[in-house]
Amino acid sequence: MAAFVHPPFCQLSQVTIIGAGNVGSTLAQRVLERNLADVILLDIVEGRPQGIALDLMEARGAEGHNRTIVGSNCYEDTAQSDIVVVTAGLPRKPGMSRDDLLQVNGKIVIDIMQQAMKYSPYACYIIVTNPLDAMTYLALKVSGLPANHIMGMAGVLDSARFQTFIAMELGVPPSDVSALVLGGHGDLMVPLPQYSTVGGIPVTELLEAAILNRLIERTRNGGAEIVQLLKRGGAYYAPASAIGVMIEAILYNQSRILPVAAYLDGEYQLQDVYLGVPCRLGGQGVEEIVSLPLRDEQLTALHRSAAAVKQSIEKAIALIP
Repeated sequence: MAAFVHPPFCQLSQVTIIGAGNVGSTLAQRVLERNLADVILLDIVEGRPQGIALDLMEARGAEGHNRTIVGSNCYEDTAQSDIVVVTAGLPRKPGMSRDDLLQVNGKIVIDIMQQAMKYSPYACYIIVTNPLDAMTYLALKVSGLPANHIMGMAGVLDSARFQTFIAMELGVPPSDVSALVLGGHGDLMVPLPQYSTVGGIPVTELLEAAILNRLIERTRNGGAEIVQLLKRGGAYYAPASAIGVMIEAILYNQSRILPVAAYLDGEYQLQDVYLGVPCRLGGQGVEEIVSLPLRDEQLTALHRSAAAVKQSIEKAIALIP
């Protein structure tokens, strides 16, 4: 399949967001107001994407941008998108196991990929639906696209949370903090303190081990903490911002190094699995996987995370007709 290089400055770029829930609608707002691209907001519920799109269109005068958004229930309207973001799916509800969630959302992702690929065969696809790593692998197998065009959003979000908690603990601006989190999007993620810095100083030099471990645990439970506070629903502002960072890197061909759920084919001694690792993200999607030297215990933790993801992948693959 021919490679597609995004136009400079994104004058003609189009992003399709599938799923007009909290994450999808907030992402649409981010993309428009940051002037990244025109947006197609797709949802199966009639009227919802159209209403959100009209609301966001009416904000253009106040926000001072000239981007457009169309709400739709038809995949035909998504044709020739540069990026397709899949946020649709059910959240995990009380009493629902991870396997239950995988069964429901796996079928949704299969249908979405089959439909979207008909109209945007050269797009980069960003998967957000949970369980994220398994759903991203499923999207790859259903689409037949090269692996660099299919990626999952998790590491940017998890790293942003770690970055925020470090900044809050030290009382410094988040912009001074650089943090890195690898692994699956869940309890087995692997924050890397030695690659996390404040003004270039390793955070291990600024925080005691006990405090750092507390921040790592809070990062691992970042989404769950929000769910517990809200009682109903989960996080969507930070996830939308994280997806926006990835969209900007691709559309503007920035070649940024970001933690992304990417397909591993030998990197980190892992094979045939999607997992969060640092990648160079640009106009071709995942342009390079950056291999970092890890401590033995961190590599072991990364492999433990990958083993859990592979179990979910096996169940997800069984859903393909």
